[in-house]
Amino acid sequence: MTGILHDRKFTPSSDHGPPSGDTRALVAVDLGAESCRVSLLRWINGFPDITLAHRFSNGPIHEGDSLRWDIRKICTGVEEGLRECARIATEGIASIGVDGWAVDYVRLDSKGELTSNPFCYRDARNAVALKQMHKRITKERLYELTGAQIIPLNTLYQLFADHTAGIADRTKWVNLPEYVLYRLGGKLVSEYTNATHTALLGVNGQIWCPEIFSAAGLDIKAVPLLVRTGTDIGQVTGSLTELPAFQNTRLIVPACHDTASAIAGIPAHGDDWAFISSGTWSLVGCVLDLPNVSNAARDKNFSNEGGVGGKTYFLKNVNGMWLLRQCMEQWQSQGTSWKLDDLISASAKLATPVHLLDVDDPDLLLPGNMLSRINAQRKRDGMPPVSEESVDAPVMANLIFHSLAARYASVLQDVTKITGKTFKRLYIVGGGSRNTLLNCLTGKATGLNIVVGPAECATIGNFAIQLAALAGEFNHGTGVNDAVVASFAELLTDKPIASSGHQEPVVLSKAHESMSESEGTSG
Repeated sequence: MTGILHDRKFTPSSDHGPPSGDTRALVAVDLGAESCRVSLLRWINGFPDITLAHRFSNGPIHEGDSLRWDIRKICTGVEEGLRECARIATEGIASIGVDGWAVDYVRLDSKGELTSNPFCYRDARNAVALKQMHKRITKERLYELTGAQIIPLNTLYQLFADHTAGIADRTKWVNLPEYVLYRLGGKLVSEYTNATHTALLGVNGQIWCPEIFSAAGLDIKAVPLLVRTGTDIGQVTGSLTELPAFQNTRLIVPACHDTASAIAGIPAHGDDWAFISSGTWSLVGCVLDLPNVSNAARDKNFSNEGGVGGKTYFLKNVNGMWLLRQCMEQWQSQGTSWKLDDLISASAKLATPVHLLDVDDPDLLLPGNMLSRINAQRKRDGMPPVSEESVDAPVMANLIFHSLAARYASVLQDVTKITGKTFKRLYIVGGGSRNTLLNCLTGKATGLNIVVGPAECATIGNFAIQLAALAGEFNHGTGVNDAVVASFAELLTDKPIASSGHQEPVVLSKAHESMSESEGTSG
Protein backbone atom coordinates (compact mmCIF):
# COMPACT_ATOMS: atom_id res chain seq x y z
CA MET A 1 0.00 0.00 0.00
CA THR A 2 1.35 3.44 -0.90
CA GLY A 3 1.57 5.95 1.91
CA ILE A 4 3.81 8.14 4.03
CA LEU A 5 4.80 7.56 7.63
CA HIS A 6 4.72 10.23 10.32
CA ASP A 7 6.26 10.43 13.77
CA ARG A 8 7.46 6.87 13.99
CA LYS A 9 10.60 4.95 13.15
CA PHE A 10 10.03 2.18 10.63
CA THR A 11 12.10 -0.85 11.60
CA PRO A 12 12.41 -3.56 8.94
CA SER A 13 12.79 -7.10 10.23
CA SER A 14 15.78 -8.74 8.59
CA ASP A 15 15.08 -12.22 9.92
CA HIS A 16 12.02 -12.56 7.68
CA GLY A 17 13.57 -11.31 4.47
CA PRO A 18 12.51 -8.19 2.59
CA PRO A 19 9.34 -6.45 3.85
CA SER A 20 7.86 -6.50 0.33
CA GLY A 21 7.88 -10.31 0.48
CA ASP A 22 9.81 -10.44 -2.80
CA THR A 23 12.98 -12.42 -2.12
CA ARG A 24 14.58 -11.66 -5.47
CA ALA A 25 17.85 -9.74 -5.51
CA LEU A 26 18.38 -6.01 -6.08
CA VAL A 27 21.12 -4.28 -8.08
CA ALA A 28 22.69 -0.89 -7.30
CA VAL A 29 24.86 0.79 -9.93
CA ASP A 30 27.15 3.55 -8.65
CA LEU A 31 28.81 5.62 -11.38
CA GLY A 32 32.04 7.24 -10.22
CA ALA A 33 34.35 9.68 -11.95
CA GLU A 34 37.27 7.29 -11.33
CA SER A 35 35.54 3.90 -11.06
CA CYS A 36 32.04 2.50 -11.41
CA ARG A 37 30.54 -0.30 -9.32
CA VAL A 38 27.69 -2.76 -9.80
CA SER A 39 26.58 -4.31 -6.50
CA LEU A 40 24.15 -7.10 -5.71
CA LEU A 41 21.85 -7.38 -2.68
CA ARG A 42 20.57 -10.90 -1.96
CA TRP A 43 18.60 -12.40 0.90
CA ILE A 44 20.60 -15.26 2.41
CA ASN A 45 18.64 -17.17 5.08
CA GLY A 46 16.44 -14.11 5.46
CA PHE A 47 19.33 -11.68 5.96
CA PRO A 48 20.64 -9.08 3.49
CA ASP A 49 23.96 -9.86 1.85
CA ILE A 50 25.68 -7.30 -0.40
CA THR A 51 28.39 -8.23 -2.91
CA LEU A 52 30.39 -6.05 -5.25
CA ALA A 53 29.74 -7.98 -8.45
CA HIS A 54 31.68 -5.83 -10.91
CA ARG A 55 33.94 -2.81 -10.90
CA PHE A 56 35.46 -1.01 -13.85
CA SER A 57 37.64 2.04 -14.23
CA ASN A 58 36.39 5.36 -15.49
CA GLY A 59 37.83 8.75 -16.31
CA PRO A 60 37.41 11.65 -18.73
CA ILE A 61 38.94 11.43 -22.18
CA HIS A 62 40.27 14.12 -24.51
CA GLU A 63 38.46 14.64 -27.79
CA GLY A 64 40.25 17.47 -29.55
CA ASP A 65 40.19 20.41 -27.17
CA SER A 66 37.29 18.96 -25.16
CA LEU A 67 37.20 16.86 -22.01
CA ARG A 68 34.45 14.26 -22.25
CA TRP A 69 33.17 10.94 -20.91
CA ASP A 70 33.29 7.71 -22.88
CA ILE A 71 29.62 6.98 -22.32
CA ARG A 72 29.60 3.82 -24.42
CA LYS A 73 32.38 2.36 -22.28
CA ILE A 74 30.39 3.24 -19.17
CA CYS A 75 27.23 1.58 -20.49
CA THR A 76 29.17 -1.50 -21.60
CA GLY A 77 30.71 -1.81 -18.13
CA VAL A 78 27.28 -1.50 -16.51
CA GLU A 79 25.85 -4.22 -18.76
CA GLU A 80 28.77 -6.52 -17.96
CA GLY A 81 28.04 -6.01 -14.28
CA LEU A 82 24.34 -6.68 -14.73
CA ARG A 83 25.09 -9.90 -16.57
CA GLU A 84 27.37 -10.97 -13.73
CA CYS A 85 24.57 -10.20 -11.26
CA ALA A 86 22.20 -12.35 -13.33
CA ARG A 87 24.69 -15.20 -13.22
CA ILE A 88 24.93 -15.01 -9.42
CA ALA A 89 21.29 -14.26 -8.55
CA THR A 90 19.54 -17.34 -9.88
CA GLU A 91 16.49 -16.33 -7.82
CA GLY A 92 15.97 -13.37 -10.15
CA ILE A 93 16.38 -9.60 -9.78
CA ALA A 94 13.50 -7.46 -8.54
CA SER A 95 14.86 -4.00 -9.32
CA ILE A 96 17.80 -1.88 -10.45
CA GLY A 97 18.76 1.62 -9.31
CA VAL A 98 21.52 3.86 -10.70
CA ASP A 99 23.26 6.76 -8.98
CA GLY A 100 26.30 8.78 -10.02
CA TRP A 101 27.89 12.19 -10.11
CA ALA A 102 25.61 15.12 -10.90
CA VAL A 103 25.59 17.98 -13.47
CA ASP A 104 26.87 16.12 -16.56
CA TYR A 105 24.37 15.02 -19.21
CA VAL A 106 23.96 13.47 -22.64
CA ARG A 107 22.16 14.97 -25.63
CA LEU A 108 19.61 12.87 -27.51
CA ASP A 109 18.41 13.16 -31.09
CA SER A 110 14.79 12.95 -32.23
CA LYS A 111 14.94 9.15 -32.03
CA GLY A 112 16.24 9.21 -28.47
CA GLU A 113 19.74 8.18 -29.51
CA LEU A 114 23.03 9.57 -28.17
CA THR A 115 24.38 12.45 -30.29
CA SER A 116 27.95 12.52 -28.91
CA ASN A 117 30.05 11.77 -25.87
CA PRO A 118 28.99 14.06 -22.99
CA PHE A 119 31.24 16.84 -21.77
CA CYS A 120 33.05 16.44 -18.44
CA TYR A 121 32.25 19.01 -15.78
CA ARG A 122 35.94 19.93 -15.62
CA ASP A 123 36.01 21.10 -19.24
CA ALA A 124 37.45 24.62 -19.48
CA ARG A 125 34.43 25.95 -21.39
CA ASN A 126 32.34 26.08 -18.22
CA ALA A 127 34.23 28.95 -16.58
CA VAL A 128 33.74 31.07 -19.69
CA ALA A 129 30.04 30.19 -19.84
CA LEU A 130 29.58 31.18 -16.19
CA LYS A 131 30.89 34.69 -16.80
CA GLN A 132 28.75 35.10 -19.90
CA MET A 133 25.65 33.75 -18.18
CA HIS A 134 25.95 36.19 -15.30
CA LYS A 135 25.67 39.06 -17.77
CA ARG A 136 22.15 37.79 -18.46
CA ILE A 137 21.12 37.01 -14.90
CA THR A 138 23.07 37.91 -11.77
CA LYS A 139 24.46 35.27 -9.48
CA GLU A 140 22.45 36.82 -6.64
CA ARG A 141 19.21 36.31 -8.57
CA LEU A 142 20.23 32.77 -9.53
CA TYR A 143 20.83 31.87 -5.91
CA GLU A 144 17.53 33.40 -4.87
CA LEU A 145 15.72 31.31 -7.48
CA THR A 146 17.54 27.99 -7.07
CA GLY A 147 19.47 27.94 -3.79
CA ALA A 148 22.27 26.24 -5.73
CA GLN A 149 25.86 27.22 -5.13
CA ILE A 150 27.53 29.19 -7.89
CA ILE A 151 30.13 26.88 -9.38
CA PRO A 152 31.18 26.51 -13.04
CA LEU A 153 30.32 22.82 -13.26
CA ASN A 154 26.55 23.37 -12.84
CA THR A 155 24.43 22.03 -15.69
CA LEU A 156 23.12 25.52 -16.43
CA TYR A 157 26.52 26.78 -17.50
CA GLN A 158 27.21 23.66 -19.53
CA LEU A 159 23.92 23.99 -21.39
CA PHE A 160 24.62 27.67 -21.97
CA ALA A 161 28.02 26.70 -23.40
CA ASP A 162 26.13 24.37 -25.77
CA HIS A 163 23.81 27.24 -26.65
CA THR A 164 26.66 29.61 -27.52
CA ALA A 165 28.33 26.83 -29.54
CA GLY A 166 25.23 26.58 -31.72
CA ILE A 167 23.75 23.31 -30.44
CA ALA A 168 19.99 23.43 -30.97
CA ASP A 169 18.25 24.28 -27.70
CA ARG A 170 15.39 21.90 -28.50
CA THR A 171 17.82 18.95 -28.38
CA LYS A 172 16.76 16.83 -25.41
CA TRP A 173 19.20 16.17 -22.58
CA VAL A 174 19.28 13.88 -19.57
CA ASN A 175 21.76 13.49 -16.71
CA LEU A 176 24.03 10.45 -16.76
CA PRO A 177 22.47 8.12 -14.12
CA GLU A 178 18.99 8.66 -15.57
CA TYR A 179 20.41 8.06 -19.05
CA VAL A 180 21.69 4.63 -18.00
CA LEU A 181 18.25 3.77 -16.63
CA TYR A 182 16.70 5.05 -19.88
CA ARG A 183 18.95 2.76 -21.92
CA LEU A 184 17.84 -0.17 -19.76
CA GLY A 185 14.20 0.54 -20.62
CA GLY A 186 13.06 3.29 -18.27
CA LYS A 187 11.21 6.50 -19.02
CA LEU A 188 13.24 9.63 -19.78
CA VAL A 189 13.25 11.44 -16.41
CA SER A 190 15.14 13.80 -14.16
CA GLU A 191 15.22 12.59 -10.55
CA TYR A 192 14.69 15.31 -7.95
CA THR A 193 18.02 15.17 -6.10
CA ASN A 194 19.93 15.28 -9.38
CA ALA A 195 17.72 18.05 -10.79
CA THR A 196 18.63 20.36 -7.91
CA HIS A 197 22.24 20.30 -9.16
CA THR A 198 21.37 21.74 -12.52
CA ALA A 199 20.80 25.30 -11.20
CA LEU A 200 17.59 25.19 -13.26
CA LEU A 201 15.15 23.99 -10.60
CA GLY A 202 13.21 26.46 -8.46
CA VAL A 203 14.14 26.10 -4.81
CA ASN A 204 10.65 26.71 -3.45
CA GLY A 205 8.18 25.30 -5.97
CA GLN A 206 10.64 22.52 -6.85
CA ILE A 207 9.79 22.80 -10.54
CA TRP A 208 11.83 23.88 -13.56
CA CYS A 209 12.32 27.66 -13.41
CA PRO A 210 11.09 29.46 -16.58
CA GLU A 211 12.94 32.68 -15.69
CA ILE A 212 16.33 30.94 -15.84
CA PHE A 213 15.55 29.11 -19.08
CA SER A 214 14.47 32.40 -20.64
CA ALA A 215 17.57 34.26 -19.47
CA ALA A 216 19.84 31.54 -20.85
CA GLY A 217 17.94 31.19 -24.12
CA LEU A 218 17.28 27.52 -23.38
CA ASP A 219 14.21 25.52 -24.34
CA ILE A 220 12.32 24.33 -21.26
CA LYS A 221 10.61 21.69 -23.44
CA ALA A 222 13.96 19.90 -23.80
CA VAL A 223 14.08 18.93 -20.12
CA PRO A 224 13.09 15.46 -18.89
CA LEU A 225 10.05 14.76 -16.75
CA LEU A 226 10.81 15.61 -13.10
CA VAL A 227 10.18 12.68 -10.72
CA ARG A 228 10.65 12.04 -7.00
CA THR A 229 13.22 9.81 -5.35
CA GLY A 230 12.14 6.17 -5.41
CA THR A 231 9.88 6.45 -8.48
CA ASP A 232 9.37 3.29 -10.54
CA ILE A 233 10.07 4.38 -14.14
CA GLY A 234 9.51 1.13 -15.99
CA GLN A 235 10.80 -2.34 -16.64
CA VAL A 236 14.05 -3.72 -18.05
CA THR A 237 13.80 -4.28 -21.81
CA GLY A 238 16.20 -5.23 -24.57
CA SER A 239 18.83 -7.95 -24.70
CA LEU A 240 19.08 -8.33 -20.92
CA THR A 241 15.59 -9.84 -20.85
CA GLU A 242 17.03 -12.89 -22.58
CA LEU A 243 18.42 -13.74 -19.14
CA PRO A 244 15.89 -15.36 -16.75
CA ALA A 245 17.00 -13.10 -13.87
CA PHE A 246 15.75 -9.97 -15.68
CA GLN A 247 12.17 -11.07 -16.24
CA ASN A 248 9.87 -8.38 -14.74
CA THR A 249 12.77 -6.40 -13.26
CA ARG A 250 11.69 -2.88 -12.27
CA LEU A 251 13.78 0.26 -12.81
CA ILE A 252 13.70 2.53 -9.77
CA VAL A 253 15.35 5.94 -9.54
CA PRO A 254 17.17 6.10 -6.21
CA ALA A 255 18.68 9.43 -5.23
CA CYS A 256 20.39 9.62 -8.62
CA HIS A 257 22.97 12.05 -7.27
CA ASP A 258 25.51 9.82 -5.55
CA THR A 259 26.01 12.25 -2.66
CA ALA A 260 22.27 12.19 -1.93
CA SER A 261 22.32 8.39 -1.99
CA ALA A 262 25.38 8.40 0.28
CA ILE A 263 23.69 10.66 2.82
CA ALA A 264 20.57 8.50 2.60
CA GLY A 265 22.84 5.56 3.42
CA ILE A 266 23.82 7.09 6.77
CA PRO A 267 21.77 5.25 9.43
CA ALA A 268 21.48 8.34 11.61
CA HIS A 269 18.44 9.53 13.52
CA GLY A 270 18.07 12.77 15.44
CA ASP A 271 19.21 16.29 14.56
CA ASP A 272 22.69 16.61 16.06
CA TRP A 273 24.81 15.30 13.20
CA ALA A 274 26.60 16.66 10.16
CA PHE A 275 28.23 14.80 7.31
CA ILE A 276 31.15 14.69 4.95
CA SER A 277 30.78 12.62 1.81
CA SER A 278 34.46 12.23 1.09
CA GLY A 279 35.88 11.30 -2.28
CA THR A 280 37.05 13.14 -5.38
CA TRP A 281 34.97 15.96 -3.94
CA SER A 282 34.17 16.43 -0.27
CA LEU A 283 30.55 17.43 0.34
CA VAL A 284 30.29 19.00 3.78
CA GLY A 285 27.00 19.94 5.43
CA CYS A 286 23.85 18.88 7.25
CA VAL A 287 20.21 17.92 6.67
CA LEU A 288 17.50 20.62 6.83
CA ASP A 289 13.73 20.40 6.61
CA LEU A 290 13.59 23.47 4.35
CA PRO A 291 16.06 25.28 2.07
CA ASN A 292 18.08 28.19 3.42
CA VAL A 293 18.64 30.93 0.83
CA SER A 294 19.56 33.66 3.30
CA ASN A 295 22.11 36.31 2.44
CA ALA A 296 24.59 34.57 4.72
CA ALA A 297 24.09 31.26 2.88
CA ARG A 298 24.50 33.02 -0.46
CA ASP A 299 27.60 34.92 0.64
CA LYS A 300 29.24 31.67 1.74
CA ASN A 301 28.03 29.97 -1.45
CA PHE A 302 26.24 27.07 0.23
CA SER A 303 24.08 24.80 -1.87
CA ASN A 304 20.56 23.64 -1.08
CA GLU A 305 20.49 20.23 -2.68
CA GLY A 306 17.59 17.85 -2.89
CA GLY A 307 17.46 15.11 -0.29
CA VAL A 308 15.47 11.94 0.24
CA GLY A 309 11.93 12.50 1.44
CA GLY A 310 11.92 16.10 0.25
CA LYS A 311 14.63 17.11 2.73
CA THR A 312 17.36 19.63 1.91
CA TYR A 313 21.03 18.76 2.06
CA PHE A 314 22.62 22.09 2.96
CA LEU A 315 26.22 21.70 1.95
CA LYS A 316 29.30 23.04 0.31
CA ASN A 317 31.54 21.42 -2.29
CA VAL A 318 35.11 21.25 -1.04
CA ASN A 319 37.92 20.10 -3.30
CA GLY A 320 38.68 16.62 -1.99
CA MET A 321 41.01 13.71 -2.70
CA TRP A 322 41.19 14.98 -6.27
CA LEU A 323 44.13 17.10 -5.13
CA LEU A 324 46.19 14.15 -4.00
CA ARG A 325 45.16 11.92 -6.90
CA GLN A 326 46.38 14.53 -9.35
CA CYS A 327 49.70 14.77 -7.49
CA MET A 328 50.05 10.99 -7.45
CA GLU A 329 49.63 10.90 -11.22
CA GLN A 330 52.47 13.39 -11.58
CA TRP A 331 54.77 11.42 -9.29
CA GLN A 332 53.97 8.31 -11.29
CA SER A 333 55.02 10.16 -14.44
CA GLN A 334 58.34 10.76 -12.67
CA GLY A 335 58.73 7.03 -12.21
CA THR A 336 57.45 6.55 -8.64
CA SER A 337 54.07 4.94 -7.95
CA TRP A 338 53.07 5.77 -4.39
CA LYS A 339 50.38 3.71 -2.69
CA LEU A 340 47.84 5.79 -0.79
CA ASP A 341 48.28 3.80 2.43
CA ASP A 342 52.05 4.36 2.31
CA LEU A 343 51.56 8.10 1.78
CA ILE A 344 49.17 8.26 4.73
CA SER A 345 51.60 6.37 7.00
CA ALA A 346 54.54 8.54 5.99
CA SER A 347 52.52 11.75 6.36
CA ALA A 348 51.42 10.78 9.87
CA LYS A 349 55.02 11.08 11.04
CA LEU A 350 55.34 14.70 9.94
CA ALA A 351 54.59 17.87 11.84
CA THR A 352 51.66 20.17 11.16
CA PRO A 353 52.46 22.51 8.24
CA VAL A 354 52.94 26.17 9.14
CA HIS A 355 50.95 27.51 6.21
CA LEU A 356 47.90 25.68 4.80
CA LEU A 357 46.48 25.63 1.28
CA ASP A 358 43.32 27.22 0.03
CA VAL A 359 42.03 23.90 -1.29
CA ASP A 360 39.14 25.61 -3.08
CA ASP A 361 41.35 27.87 -5.17
CA PRO A 362 39.68 27.68 -8.64
CA ASP A 363 43.06 26.87 -10.18
CA LEU A 364 43.19 23.67 -8.09
CA LEU A 365 39.92 22.46 -9.60
CA LEU A 366 41.52 22.05 -13.01
CA PRO A 367 43.31 18.90 -14.16
CA GLY A 368 47.05 18.62 -14.82
CA ASN A 369 50.22 20.01 -13.25
CA MET A 370 48.74 19.98 -9.74
CA LEU A 371 52.11 20.20 -8.00
CA SER A 372 52.93 23.36 -9.94
CA ARG A 373 49.46 24.77 -9.28
CA ILE A 374 49.88 24.26 -5.53
CA ASN A 375 53.28 25.92 -5.54
CA ALA A 376 51.94 28.81 -7.62
CA GLN A 377 49.42 29.45 -4.84
CA ARG A 378 52.16 29.31 -2.22
CA LYS A 379 54.24 31.77 -4.23
CA ARG A 380 51.28 34.19 -4.38
CA ASP A 381 50.99 33.85 -0.59
CA GLY A 382 54.69 34.58 -0.09
CA MET A 383 55.51 31.03 0.99
CA PRO A 384 58.40 28.85 -0.21
CA PRO A 385 57.54 26.04 -2.63
CA VAL A 386 57.08 22.45 -1.56
CA SER A 387 59.36 19.95 -3.26
CA GLU A 388 57.70 18.43 -6.32
CA GLU A 389 60.03 15.42 -6.31
CA SER A 390 58.33 12.08 -5.80
CA VAL A 391 60.70 11.21 -2.96
CA ASP A 392 59.21 14.12 -0.99
CA ALA A 393 55.59 13.13 -1.72
CA PRO A 394 54.68 12.68 1.99
CA VAL A 395 55.39 16.37 2.63
CA MET A 396 52.91 17.40 -0.06
CA ALA A 397 50.37 14.82 1.07
CA ASN A 398 50.67 16.02 4.66
CA LEU A 399 50.01 19.58 3.51
CA ILE A 400 46.91 18.48 1.60
CA PHE A 401 45.49 16.43 4.50
CA HIS A 402 45.90 19.22 7.06
CA SER A 403 44.48 21.77 4.64
CA LEU A 404 41.41 19.63 3.93
CA ALA A 405 40.71 19.08 7.65
CA ALA A 406 40.98 22.79 8.35
CA ARG A 407 38.63 23.58 5.47
CA TYR A 408 36.09 21.02 6.71
CA ALA A 409 36.13 22.65 10.14
CA SER A 410 35.69 26.11 8.65
CA VAL A 411 32.74 25.03 6.54
CA LEU A 412 31.03 23.35 9.50
CA GLN A 413 31.50 26.50 11.59
CA ASP A 414 29.72 28.40 8.83
CA VAL A 415 26.92 25.81 8.79
CA THR A 416 26.39 26.31 12.52
CA LYS A 417 26.33 30.11 12.20
CA ILE A 418 23.91 30.10 9.26
CA THR A 419 21.49 27.38 10.40
CA GLY A 420 21.76 27.72 14.18
CA LYS A 421 22.21 23.95 14.48
CA THR A 422 24.60 22.42 16.99
CA PHE A 423 26.40 19.22 16.12
CA LYS A 424 27.84 16.43 18.24
CA ARG A 425 28.50 13.80 15.57
CA LEU A 426 30.19 14.00 12.20
CA TYR A 427 29.59 11.10 9.81
CA ILE A 428 32.33 10.61 7.23
CA VAL A 429 31.33 8.33 4.37
CA GLY A 430 32.57 7.55 0.87
CA GLY A 431 35.94 6.42 -0.43
CA GLY A 432 37.80 9.08 1.55
CA SER A 433 36.48 7.64 4.81
CA ARG A 434 39.28 5.04 4.66
CA ASN A 435 41.86 7.78 5.21
CA THR A 436 42.43 7.32 8.94
CA LEU A 437 44.87 10.22 9.11
CA LEU A 438 42.42 12.66 7.55
CA ASN A 439 39.68 11.37 9.85
CA CYS A 440 41.88 12.03 12.88
CA LEU A 441 42.81 15.51 11.69
CA THR A 442 39.16 16.29 10.97
CA GLY A 443 38.11 15.18 14.45
CA LYS A 444 40.78 17.39 16.00
CA ALA A 445 39.90 20.38 13.82
CA THR A 446 36.13 20.16 14.35
CA GLY A 447 35.98 18.89 17.93
CA LEU A 448 33.20 16.51 16.88
CA ASN A 449 32.79 12.81 17.50
CA ILE A 450 33.76 11.19 14.20
CA VAL A 451 31.67 8.26 13.00
CA VAL A 452 33.26 6.54 10.02
CA GLY A 453 30.82 5.02 7.60
CA PRO A 454 31.31 2.60 4.74
CA ALA A 455 33.14 3.66 1.61
CA GLU A 456 30.17 2.21 -0.30
CA CYS A 457 27.58 4.42 1.43
CA ALA A 458 26.08 5.55 -1.91
CA THR A 459 25.44 1.90 -2.75
CA ILE A 460 23.82 1.30 0.64
CA GLY A 461 21.62 4.38 0.21
CA ASN A 462 20.71 3.26 -3.30
CA PHE A 463 19.60 -0.14 -1.97
CA ALA A 464 17.77 1.39 1.00
CA ILE A 465 15.75 3.62 -1.33
CA GLN A 466 14.85 0.69 -3.57
CA LEU A 467 13.75 -1.35 -0.55
CA ALA A 468 11.56 1.50 0.71
CA ALA A 469 9.98 1.89 -2.74
CA LEU A 470 9.34 -1.86 -3.09
CA ALA A 471 7.79 -1.87 0.39
CA GLY A 472 5.30 0.79 -0.75
CA GLU A 473 6.72 3.54 1.46
CA PHE A 474 6.32 6.17 -1.27
CA ASN A 475 4.45 9.45 -1.49
CA HIS A 476 3.90 11.12 -4.85
CA GLY A 477 4.66 14.54 -3.36
CA THR A 478 7.95 13.74 -1.61
CA GLY A 479 9.01 10.29 -2.79
CA VAL A 480 10.25 7.63 -0.39
CA ASN A 481 10.15 8.45 3.30
CA ASP A 482 13.57 9.44 4.67
CA ALA A 483 13.05 7.82 8.08
CA VAL A 484 12.16 4.52 6.42
CA VAL A 485 15.23 4.77 4.19
CA ALA A 486 17.45 5.46 7.23
CA SER A 487 16.08 2.36 8.94
CA PHE A 488 16.81 0.21 5.91
CA ALA A 489 20.31 1.73 5.77
CA GLU A 490 20.77 0.74 9.41
CA LEU A 491 19.78 -2.81 8.53
CA LEU A 492 22.21 -2.94 5.60
CA THR A 493 25.19 -1.48 7.44
CA ASP A 494 25.02 -4.27 9.99
CA LYS A 495 26.76 -6.32 7.30
CA PRO A 496 29.96 -5.29 5.49
CA ILE A 497 30.03 -5.34 1.72
CA ALA A 498 31.97 -8.30 0.37
CA SER A 499 34.19 -7.09 -2.41
CA SER A 500 35.67 -10.13 -4.14
CA GLY A 501 39.17 -9.12 -3.10
CA HIS A 502 38.95 -5.57 -4.45
CA GLN A 503 38.86 -3.76 -1.12
CA GLU A 504 38.46 -4.25 2.59
CA PRO A 505 34.90 -3.81 3.86
CA VAL A 506 34.19 -0.97 6.26
CA VAL A 507 31.38 -0.88 8.78
CA LEU A 508 30.08 1.99 10.87
CA SER A 509 32.13 2.44 14.01
CA LYS A 510 33.42 5.05 16.39
CA ALA A 511 36.73 6.36 15.16
CA HIS A 512 39.87 7.30 17.05
CA GLU A 513 38.26 8.45 20.30
CA SER A 514 41.44 7.45 22.15
CA MET A 515 43.75 9.32 19.78
CA SER A 516 46.78 10.64 21.63
CA GLU A 517 47.83 14.28 21.47
CA SER A 518 50.99 13.43 19.55
CA GLU A 519 48.96 11.43 17.02
CA GLY A 520 46.61 14.38 16.68
CA THR A 521 49.27 16.97 15.86
CA SER A 522 51.16 14.84 13.41
CA GLY A 523 48.21 12.85 12.10
